[in-house]
Amino acid sequence: MLPLDFILFLQIIIFMFITPGTPRIVIISYSMNYGVQKCVWTALGDVTANIVQATLVIFVIGSFLSDHPDLLNTLKWLGVAYLLYIAYDIYKSKPKNINSKTINKKNFFSFYKDGFLVAGTSPKAWMFFPFIFPQFIDFSSNYVVQFLILITTYIILDFLSLVGYAMLATKMIVWIKANPSIINTISACVILFIAIIIAFTQQY
Repeated sequence: MLPLDFILFLQIIIFMFITPGTPRIVIISYSMNYGVQKCVWTALGDVTANIVQATLVIFVIGSFLSDHPDLLNTLKWLGVAYLLYIAYDIYKSKPKNINSKTINKKNFFSFYKDGFLVAGTSPKAWMFFPFIFPQFIDFSSNYVVQFLILITTYIILDFLSLVGYAMLATKMIVWIKANPSIINTISACVILFIAIIIAFTQQY
């Protein structure tokens, strides 16, 4: 049995994924600095965090988060702090030379961790799952199967969109080679701006 209004759910998440939010900005910068293959680990970290968030919200702490805004507020500031770190890391990194065989010191776990923490500390993600997912689940029937359909659809499309952004970024690598610091500066400023917006507008 498909969840309620499954097509509408698809439309909502596709629109979300084509919008260049924080995870996609990070993916673009990492793709240019380290290459697409390593960005796959960042994408895997992102979707892993989403699976954990969705599972906890739907089955464990959905009502608890709604009743304890202080916890969401703490999560918000953790997210802001980590975004500031990511912005600094991107600003200081150097774009990958397309002819270079040099392997960066940043390891696979570090890419995975960055993806996981960027998504995992996002207050918007913690609000998305309790507010959106339940609207598409009929809890009077087998809601576990419906949840699995929704979360599987979500993570597949999210992962593909993240990798798509990474691949698109590599198409710009020639221009980036001629302008090595521009994309990092822009990306860092955008992430910094997002962190400021979250800090001053997200109220719980």
